[in-house]
Amino acid sequence: MENTLPLTDMENRIMGGLFGLLVGDALGVPYEFHPAAYIPPIEQIEMEPPAGFRRSHSEVKAGTWSDDGAQALCLLDSLLENGRFSLSDFSCKLLAWYEDGLWAVDNYVFDIGVQTAEALSAFRAGTAPEKCGNVRPNGKGNGALMRVLPLALWHTGSDEMLVSDAHAQCLITHGNITNQVCCALYCLTARELLNGISFDEALSDAVSKLRCIYSDKEEYPEEFESSLRPDEPDIWTGRGGGYVIDSLRSAFMIMKEAKSYEEAVKKAIALGDDTDTTACIAGGLAGIAFGFDSIPERWIDGLRQKEDAEGLLSLLLAHRRIS
Repeated sequence: MENTLPLTDMENRIMGGLFGLLVGDALGVPYEFHPAAYIPPIEQIEMEPPAGFRRSHSEVKAGTWSDDGAQALCLLDSLLENGRFSLSDFSCKLLAWYEDGLWAVDNYVFDIGVQTAEALSAFRAGTAPEKCGNVRPNGKGNGALMRVLPLALWHTGSDEMLVSDAHAQCLITHGNITNQVCCALYCLTARELLNGISFDEALSDAVSKLRCIYSDKEEYPEEFESSLRPDEPDIWTGRGGGYVIDSLRSAFMIMKEAKSYEEAVKKAIALGDDTDTTACIAGGLAGIAFGFDSIPERWIDGLRQKEDAEGLLSLLLAHRRIS
């Protein structure tokens, strides 16, 4: 990837975050829905699965990101275009993805969650975007968490502003407060990682900051403590499922142990089940923690339509340089 200016450490981490989530998503696509026992050995996990493996989405070419990556790019596109988070514009871009394949590879939408489809259908029918995410009031899937990382990469405002936007981006598809709290903690953790500290330090700092931000709010402190239980020993353990809290815990569990980007995303996929999303969520954090240079070149080269993402990345780096 060519750059006209030398990259700072921060910029290398920003690049790692964006491409870390896209590569993790694409790497996990062929293994989605398989239980852990059916996932190939870690050393055999690649964008092209080993011979004989019954791949998911068999019509999709290796190196293709799914709804996770496309929605993340929709979010980044909206942020760069508007200079702020706009729920209305972001919602329109998600609908354009759903209907026309905006930011999807080949403009082909092959994977979409049930709640996301229902919410975007409600938006198309005229429901206000802030209400669409409650078409299933108790819906706690990982559809908002999987796409939120670009907000942390783009944001130069206060922690309070980042948390507010992390909450707001949930509303179009996953409005439940549990989803909002998970996205807020994930974004604050990513922001701390951008400063080059260890994952454990980043998570600890993020927990402390979120408690402070929530201290004068209704509902959020209780939700944070009762659902996430951040002080409970060994709480950061997950199974790679689609429940938002399990997704967050799975990614954090992996990041507490991983020594490289490759190890992180392969361990995410080895959990089975929602492999593309777990690898996307963990891969974004791992890309920040270990930097863009840590992502195997074979995976960057194998990522389809990476030039599209590079275009947004150039705008993102320019935004960060002048902010």
